[in-house]
Amino acid sequence: MEGGDEASAAMVDEIYVNGGDEAQRHRPIISGEQLDVEAYAALYSGRTKIARLLFVSDRCDVASMQLETLRMAYDEVKKGENTQLFREVVQKIDGRLGPNYGPDPTWADAVDRRAEQRKEKLENELNAYRKALEWDTMTLEIFYYAHGALGDAFKNYIRTRDYCTTSKHIIHMCLNAILVSIEMGQFTHVANYVGKAEQNSDALEPITVAKLRAAAGLALLETKKYKLAARKFLETSPELGNNYSEVIAPQDIATYGGLCALASFDRAELKATNLHFSLFYMGFTIKNRNHYASCLDYLGNLKANLLLDIHLHDHVETLYNEIRHKALIQYTHPFVSVDLQMMANAFKTSVAGLEKELEALITDNQIQARIDSHNKILYARHADQRNATFQRVLQTGSEFDRDVKAMLLRANLIKHDYNLKTSRKS
Repeated sequence: MEGGDEASAAMVDEIYVNGGDEAQRHRPIISGEQLDVEAYAALYSGRTKIARLLFVSDRCDVASMQLETLRMAYDEVKKGENTQLFREVVQKIDGRLGPNYGPDPTWADAVDRRAEQRKEKLENELNAYRKALEWDTMTLEIFYYAHGALGDAFKNYIRTRDYCTTSKHIIHMCLNAILVSIEMGQFTHVANYVGKAEQNSDALEPITVAKLRAAAGLALLETKKYKLAARKFLETSPELGNNYSEVIAPQDIATYGGLCALASFDRAELKATNLHFSLFYMGFTIKNRNHYASCLDYLGNLKANLLLDIHLHDHVETLYNEIRHKALIQYTHPFVSVDLQMMANAFKTSVAGLEKELEALITDNQIQARIDSHNKILYARHADQRNATFQRVLQTGSEFDRDVKAMLLRANLIKHDYNLKTSRKS
């Protein structure tokens, strides 16, 4: 495969594209520069938006970004009725944003009073005529969710299963259970309810299918099943767009899917999947060795921002290590011998550091080679074709000898009429 400077420039544009000409007009929010918090937050809605802002605030070491995320979280949480989360945000701000971003006890007390009155009313109504309620209102469940009582919301969403009369109702219940489960971090429940929703395939719309694929990808990512997660993210249709902003953004799907695929797919699988970030993968296969360093440098520039991602942060190190290992393996594959000094320059590392990496890969049987530490050369271990041919001939001869003996034995048994006949019961 050929490649040049154009490929390196293009891969920056395409690695996070979610497909199609329309998507190409959107620049990635996650880049090598400092995270654009305002643009990043605009990708999400609801509790996920607040949770992501708070996560960035906790993980970021830039004071101005911390305060900006807390300010946005404060404004967002006051649009709802979750006073518990509001008090948590205020505690994190700790007076650093001035009097306008303080505890505001008047607002919080008023919301709590209204909430208590509304909860009592809803529970009375529910006990009186639960079965008479229109199924898809789910008023009490929505109330619990809005006020941050995720455990109660989940229990009540599950109870609505008894009142589901159509496949559409079941899918709606499953989507709500998935949403709450993701926010609680209960990804076993996510996988469970994705499966239940997919059983009602007759009522699944394309956008719903895309939501289920994305949710399944998150559950698999959380359990470190990167290859399966990559497939789910890659199967997520671009039709999803911004219709699942309460959970995930299109840029996230491209990012998660891209990194998981690069870390877990082999070369043939990457070619077969028709990835939108294929130009990025080109950096690992083109003959010009300088592109290994440029691609890994590009990933390195993204790392700080990826560590601020609420779902990806625990997996960044593992994924990056796997991608680097694949690059090292791919670099050595075509050659009988490799100069370690040149290879170290290509990967922008020291020869000693490179030797340690290669030793680990050789020990793990991922690279068939040996290292000449004195001359700093890596020699590939190619199979002895002559010996392999002799071994195949011997094996074929043994199999032929066995088959001939079996045929002669059968012929002698037939010749002497030595047949085992099953006695029949009268």
